[in-house]
Amino acid sequence: MLDSPPETERWLTLSQAAKELGVHVTTLRRWADNGDIPVMLTPGGHRRFAASDLARFAQERRHQGSSDLESAFADKALTQTRQEIVVRRDKAWLSGLDDSARDRYRLLGRQLLGLTLQYLSDENGGDILTEASNIGRQYGEIGLQSRLPLPEALEASMFFRDMLMETALQLPENTRIRPEANVRLLRRVNRLLNTVQLAIAEVYDAASTDSLSRP
Repeated sequence: MLDSPPETERWLTLSQAAKELGVHVTTLRRWADNGDIPVMLTPGGHRRFAASDLARFAQERRHQGSSDLESAFADKALTQTRQEIVVRRDKAWLSGLDDSARDRYRLLGRQLLGLTLQYLSDENGGDILTEASNIGRQYGEIGLQSRLPLPEALEASMFFRDMLMETALQLPENTRIRPEANVRLLRRVNRLLNTVQLAIAEVYDAASTDSLSRP
């Protein structure tokens, strides 16, 4: 933890810093608590991150890179998702979202991809599954606010799920990956996205229960 901020530094809140790095706030909070990234606490106990530290941290992560499996998976998943988004513009779940909701969906998608890569390299991953559940709840809340029926809200997450699963299935054709490694990847991607979809359904179920209980 830092004691006092230099006056010339630009400081960001937890949510601003997480958005800058393209990760979920829970992920950044864990990195800060583990000492992976410098953080300052205000007198009120709020975290503040220096823009220069964020830039340095992001650069170090790019230089460190990930395993061949994770790197190949990320590159292919991003490319395939962007291509499919253009093709599926007329899908009900996508056309039913306004520009603001689409932007929030895109941000959550980037966070979810980053979370997936973390989960693939984390043997335990309990905290990551909790973060995945949080992302799922945010997907559900956006769907409710956009008046999407539950099937369409789930279809949106299934689109992302399909992209990740298809990417994993195609990797052996393009990379030197042992079959057992790819099986593990598929299982972990599946488990993570199950968590997301269950959280979406829970948000809708809670909203339905609440409406039924009103007089």
